[in-house]
Amino acid sequence: MTEIALPLKPRQMRLTARHVAYLQPPEISTAMSAAPDGMIASTEADHRATIKALLSQLDNHDEIWFFAYGSLIWQPACDFVEIRTGTVRGWHRSFCLGWLNSWRGSDEAPGLMLALDRGGACKGVAYRLPPDRVDENLIKLFEREMAWRPSPFPPRWVTVQAGDRKIRAITFCIDRHSGRYVSGLSDAEIADVLARAVGPRGSMADYLHATVDHLEQMGIHDPHLWRLQDMVAERIEAAYGPPR
Repeated sequence: MTEIALPLKPRQMRLTARHVAYLQPPEISTAMSAAPDGMIASTEADHRATIKALLSQLDNHDEIWFFAYGSLIWQPACDFVEIRTGTVRGWHRSFCLGWLNSWRGSDEAPGLMLALDRGGACKGVAYRLPPDRVDENLIKLFEREMAWRPSPFPPRWVTVQAGDRKIRAITFCIDRHSGRYVSGLSDAEIADVLARAVGPRGSMADYLHATVDHLEQMGIHDPHLWRLQDMVAERIEAAYGPPR
């Protein structure tokens, strides 16, 4: 497995696990089992059809990669044999997938998740799948990321600049016409959402903390997420007091 260089000393985040501990998921909930309005559960046949369509766009199947920009960085959901940090141009990391009243949100405080949106650039992590188990692991990945269909952030190929290499990789980009696309929010409005939303899978503050923490550990500094983690910590402290 290829190793990546880590920073000598990651920056100290203001948002900590102690902040996150104030926001606990409900003990009992069935929200995770309910399909969002207008969506149905994906099947293995759906995922195999998606795999077939994606792989048909490649001339060479020797290496199959996927690009992680959010929770897949710290929870890849499938096996991999190589990892590289790199940059995708033409897409940027954005809290633009909403509004979520399950998983990490509720009807009272819906959540926002990360997806890639058009424009700018995104530094993230590319994972290479085991060459003898590509379909098996893509199904695991799609079961995690595309539990419902039609997907508001369907998979597509992007080019990752990883050092002197250009890697074609699968990633998940927002469909602006899906009805789940959220745009035009200020950093303050996004921070308000992330500081309150919590659901069966945990809180949005936990999601933000884990993402920023793992990016920093890998030597990737995202100025936008860094501002948000500071703002979310500030809001949690205002609501609950300084973490003890």
